[in-house]
Amino acid sequence: MTGTTRLSVRGHLPEGYLADALRRDAELGLTAHPKRLPPKWFYDARGSRLFEEITKLPEYYPTRAEREILRRNALDIAESLPAHTLVELGSGSSEKTRLLLDALRAVGSLERYVPVDVSAPALVEAGESLLRDYPDLTVEAVVSDFDAHLGIPEEPGPKLVAFLGGTIGNLTPDQRGVFLAAVRSQLRAGDGLLLGADLVKDPDVLVRAYDDAQGVTAEFNRNVLHVLNRELDGDFVPERFEHVAVWDSDDEWIEMRLRSLGDQTVKLGGLDLVAEFADGEEMRTEISAKFRASGLAMELERAGFAVARWWTDPENRFGLALAIPV
Repeated sequence: MTGTTRLSVRGHLPEGYLADALRRDAELGLTAHPKRLPPKWFYDARGSRLFEEITKLPEYYPTRAEREILRRNALDIAESLPAHTLVELGSGSSEKTRLLLDALRAVGSLERYVPVDVSAPALVEAGESLLRDYPDLTVEAVVSDFDAHLGIPEEPGPKLVAFLGGTIGNLTPDQRGVFLAAVRSQLRAGDGLLLGADLVKDPDVLVRAYDDAQGVTAEFNRNVLHVLNRELDGDFVPERFEHVAVWDSDDEWIEMRLRSLGDQTVKLGGLDLVAEFADGEEMRTEISAKFRASGLAMELERAGFAVARWWTDPENRFGLALAIPV
C-alpha cells in the first residue's frame, strides 16, 4: 500500500522473475537458428523514453490513430459496456486510458482502475498522477507479466479489460491464441475485452513506421543490446548492428531485426555464453502483426469471444474491437 489508501500495489512476480526470464530468453534466443529476442526487453527506462519519442514521429501513426478512435468513441464504448472496473494490461503511463476513465465516469459506472505492468515504480507514478485528477477513483495496481499472471481481478464485474496499442501484434498466432483464451477464462457474462489492433495497409507506410528517417526506431531496436550488456555482462557493440525493418507479406507482419556489420563474437559473462554472428546475419527482435477485421474476429471467436462492436479511425489505419465472452 502506498501513502494513499486509494492506491494499492499488488505483486504477482516471484523474487528474481524478470532477471531469470531475461537469462532464459537470451540463452534460448542467442543459440537459436535464426537468432531472436523478445521485444519486451527493449523497455528499460531508456527504451521506454525512446518509444515515447517514436510515438510522436510523423511516420508512426498507430498511437495517434488509436487515440483518435478513443477520442471519438470512448463514450460509445462506455455505454456499450458500463464497467465498474477498468483493467489495463501493459498500462505504461496510462495516458490513453484517461479517455476511457472519463467516459466510464460520465456514464456513472466506474469504481476502480486496475493497471497491470511489470514495473512497480511506473505503476506508482502513473497511479499517483491519475489520483490527482480523479479524486474519487480507486487504483489497484498489479505488478505482473502476461507470461506469468494476467493480473485480472476476480471480483464481480462488469469488468472491461483493455489491451491497447496494438501490442497483441507482438505475439505469434499461437501465442495470441493462448493469451486470448487466458483472458477469456477470467471473464464472465457482462465483462468485455477492448482490443487495439493495427490494420493491414500499404507496406511502404508500414515499413516507414518502423524505420523512421530520424533513426529513433533504430536506436530503440539497438537498445536491447544495451540491456543485455548491462544485465548479463555482455560486450555487444550496438553500433556494429544495423536496424532492419521488413514487411512479411505471407504472415502479414513487420519484422524488426538487427543485422551484424561484419563477423562478430559476443560474450555474455552472466550466462557464460559466446554467440557468433556472421557478416550480414540477422537477429529478429520484434514482430508486429497487422490485422484484418475478419481475421481478428475469427481469432477472438476461437478463444470464446464474439465481437460486439468495432471502431476504426477515419483512414482505417487502426481498429478497436469490443469482444464479449460467449
